[in-house]
Amino acid sequence: MNETIKAKLNSLPDLPGSYQMLDSSSHIIYVGKAKSLKNRVKSYFVGSHDLKTTKLVHDIIDFTYIVTKSEKEAFLLELSLIKEHKPKYNIMLMDDKTYPYIEITKEEHPKIIITRKVTKKNKNIFGPYPNVFSARETVDLLNRVYPLRKCVSMPKKLCLYYHIGQCLGPCVFSIEPEVTQNIINEIKQFLSGNTANLVHELQKKMYDHSEKLEFEKAKEYKQLIDSVNDTTQKQQIIFADAKDRDIINFYDDGTFIAITILFMRAGKIIFSDSSIHDFYDDATETVLDYLAQFYEKHLMPSEILLPESLENELLESIFADSFLIPKRGDKMKLITTALDNAKIHLETHLDIYLHKQKKTLGATETLAKLIGLESIRRIEAFDNSNTQGTQPVSAMVVFKNGVPDKNSYRKYQVKTIIGPDDYGTMKEIIYRRYQRLLMESMKDRPDLIITDGGLGQVRACKEVLDGLYLDIPVIGLRKDDFHKTDAIIGLDESVIPIDRHSPLYVFLTKVQDEAHRFAITYHREKQTKQIFASILDQIPLIGKASKQKLLEKYKTIEAIKNAPIEELKSLGLSSPAIDNLKIALLAKRE
Repeated sequence: MNETIKAKLNSLPDLPGSYQMLDSSSHIIYVGKAKSLKNRVKSYFVGSHDLKTTKLVHDIIDFTYIVTKSEKEAFLLELSLIKEHKPKYNIMLMDDKTYPYIEITKEEHPKIIITRKVTKKNKNIFGPYPNVFSARETVDLLNRVYPLRKCVSMPKKLCLYYHIGQCLGPCVFSIEPEVTQNIINEIKQFLSGNTANLVHELQKKMYDHSEKLEFEKAKEYKQLIDSVNDTTQKQQIIFADAKDRDIINFYDDGTFIAITILFMRAGKIIFSDSSIHDFYDDATETVLDYLAQFYEKHLMPSEILLPESLENELLESIFADSFLIPKRGDKMKLITTALDNAKIHLETHLDIYLHKQKKTLGATETLAKLIGLESIRRIEAFDNSNTQGTQPVSAMVVFKNGVPDKNSYRKYQVKTIIGPDDYGTMKEIIYRRYQRLLMESMKDRPDLIITDGGLGQVRACKEVLDGLYLDIPVIGLRKDDFHKTDAIIGLDESVIPIDRHSPLYVFLTKVQDEAHRFAITYHREKQTKQIFASILDQIPLIGKASKQKLLEKYKTIEAIKNAPIEELKSLGLSSPAIDNLKIALLAKRE
């Protein structure tokens, strides 16, 4: 414990608030809350701790705190700070930890879509579903049964769906709002678990067609009935009340914690989610932090069942009045089932979790020691891509605490370099990136920059940073004759060999591959768009406006080849223009 911390500990108030632990780079590495800041913060620096908490305390060089009026206010502030700073030691919900939902859009002529963005104002959202395949299967079934709009944008003429009875044709005909609303109500009933009415209607139509000897049509309805039954019979009925509820429990071994959520929809458990996390404070507080993040991204059902161990005055901050803590009966059995699942998950998946940590956070710690840094929280890695010097682009990927942060990725179109000049490209992109960082008051300053190249790339990068009076560590990844990374160009430009069987090598390869993938994908998009545009320029009757519409709607030549004529007409293309387009593209290979 240093003198700064000692002095601050003596002046801590005995009041509720949120505290923030800082490392040697003044990064926030942990955010907590407390009824008494004085008691909670002091507890980190007195007595003995397990290895994990000892490591956290070792990394703390300073701390700050914010006093609040209540523990509830401290909890909300803590969540806000975690979201903003993504601290290394806090439990974090990964950005890609979202499940698909089915949504009936809020439009005059609605459609059924799959979404991962929960709009809580729209009541016509159903889920979650365990995966996109499961959601797509249900949407496809609903689109075959109910004649809602299918087109992304409203066409000007009737499409194929109208002619096969799967759309009412709102693009041409005036549809009474009551008709649309009745269809929506039936879909909502189906998605809420009431499939009996739909099966009855389909059976009636099947028998009607059979009596008219229209056996092909009757067979279609038989297949629809089978699809409905397949979709609904995959789940086991648990509760007759057909209610949507989540059942939550957790299990910890004192060092790690597993959190399980069982998703019950329409009285049936459809799937479960279990995850493992480190925790440094009270286990219940860790679970509450996780659940607050989880339900910020996911739809909250009408009832959430929680174990008695989570009983806390902060529950209302997350769940309002939607939570229930059962003490006995069938709901208590569900709580026990969730506990059993959490315990089994921790016992069977802990090795996998630790191995993953070793390859991410562990690898960044190894890298920091190897190149002489105290810690590495944020890495920014760059890669360039071009075709023999033409259409040069660059890309930046970001890793936070060893994990990709895709929201922070950036693409760059090179503006000042002509021809194959990797060093010139690097200088331009580094200048643009870090000049902007200076303008943004150094928000999101990286702890390390990685260039996809050797000494030349490193020096080009350093030259620009020196000109901006920025002191940001830079390393390069040197490749051998087989284009495989074999060494690091260190901060002092020394060559540091890497063991190709080490977690560090695996991590650096992942960073390198991700930067390359992102750059090459952007380059191909630009290349395809340019080729695409030049082909369209040569087709008679395809003017600038039509060309722009085609480029916006279709990303590839193949997509236009396969586009229905009615869809192309909906973009405003005339029949002769479409004929010219189809004929010209038939001769082209993507």
